[in-house]
Amino acid sequence: MSTYLVTGAAGFIGARVSEMLLQDGHHVVGVDDLNDAYDVRLKDWRLKRLMGQTGFRFFQQDIRDYDRLKPVFEQSGQIDGVINMAARAGVRYSVENPFIYLETNNNAVLNLLEQCKIHGVPKFILASTSSIYGLNAPMPTPEEANSDHPLQPYSASKKGAEAMCHAYHFLHGLDVTVFRFFTVYGPAGRPDMVMFRFCQWINEGRPVHLNGDGEQTRGFTYVDDIARGVTLGLKPLGYEIINLGGHEVISINEMIRILEELIGKKANLIHHEAHKADMLSNWADVSKARRLLGWEPQVTLQEGMRRLVEWYAQEREWASQVLTP
Repeated sequence: MSTYLVTGAAGFIGARVSEMLLQDGHHVVGVDDLNDAYDVRLKDWRLKRLMGQTGFRFFQQDIRDYDRLKPVFEQSGQIDGVINMAARAGVRYSVENPFIYLETNNNAVLNLLEQCKIHGVPKFILASTSSIYGLNAPMPTPEEANSDHPLQPYSASKKGAEAMCHAYHFLHGLDVTVFRFFTVYGPAGRPDMVMFRFCQWINEGRPVHLNGDGEQTRGFTYVDDIARGVTLGLKPLGYEIINLGGHEVISINEMIRILEELIGKKANLIHHEAHKADMLSNWADVSKARRLLGWEPQVTLQEGMRRLVEWYAQEREWASQVLTP
């Protein structure tokens, strides 16, 4: 039995990671400031599922504030690993407000790394992003592909966080695993992500706003596969950057067709110009995750989308009111 500190514990991925760790008998110290970056009803729903579980302790705290972060470490006893799932995510909003991305995705990471050094925490996991690969990445994309030319402040901030983690690994011997996630989806997902938005809009008969022609492709990854990969990455690895991505790549148009079929309604499509910050495609080479972790994506796209649609139907009374930008 180990104790892990999970930041962003009320977030989409962080909550599922916390659940899996608790199911395996570990203790979880959850940290989240419950900010309004997106509709807090989703964060409240996820957090309620964790609060009643044995071994879970929660701190509502902003990890950007170093002085207020210190007591979290001081009051948590020996921590066996920090899993940093807290971040400001989203490529488009980072163009509008890049400063908060620097604060959350860089300064806050530095705060956590310093506390790991001071308290002798041996393991650090950083959530990073496939958008770090920029334009013209080879498909499928290996970790060795160029990541020096990010297209938005979001991916630039993640690149900076990866570099800072390496510095702490080199200087202080901190064992670090960086996971680059590829388009995560599933029940109670982020409402600014395409899968949740389109599921809601089609269900409620609202206009479905589509940027570009819909032929852009994504390697969608089910949240349980992502969370399972994160927990596998808790073993000592030195310093490694590892892709976690789905094994099925589809266009946004095909995704809409599957949602229409599962929901039983047609989408009312409204086309807009493509957004400059969006990537045209992503597809993960996961051979490194397979080799180092024994990880493979297990949930098919059809099954994962079915679970999302069923979750939405079950929670529709409030999920239909979630703000979807």
